[in-house]
Amino acid sequence: MTVAPEHPVALRQGRDLVSPELFDRLVDFCADEYGHERCTAERIMSEALAFLDVMGRTGEGMSPSQAVDPGWHTFMLHTEEYEAFCRTRYGRFVHHAPRSRYRDKATMVDVVARIRAHGYEVDESLWGTRANCNEPTCCGDGPCC
Repeated sequence: MTVAPEHPVALRQGRDLVSPELFDRLVDFCADEYGHERCTAERIMSEALAFLDVMGRTGEGMSPSQAVDPGWHTFMLHTEEYEAFCRTRYGRFVHHAPRSRYRDKATMVDVVARIRAHGYEVDESLWGTRANCNEPTCCGDGPCC
């Protein structure tokens, strides 16, 4: 028998790992640098932070999706904040070792599962793992959905 919790457990979001002020600065930079609408940059940054946290806590090598990678780059370009975040949270600097050839769908499904297993809400449209939809039905995966 399965017992459901009396109160649903809220999933975490990557954006909650940094101060609102830092998150806003990262989002603004990501939007400007990579040409995203602000709402898309918010989603990218939140996913990148969750990804980084799982990788930093587990020490396992993981590949970000092509859509999420600019969020990680954005944080790394804010070097003082990135280094302080890594050293405070993980006791070490988390290096970016590009391995873009590992961005196939099976790898992204595995990464999404790892992030989800650590209690994070995952925006699958940024990982390429969301099921395809048939028009005219909208799956809500437009730029600001």
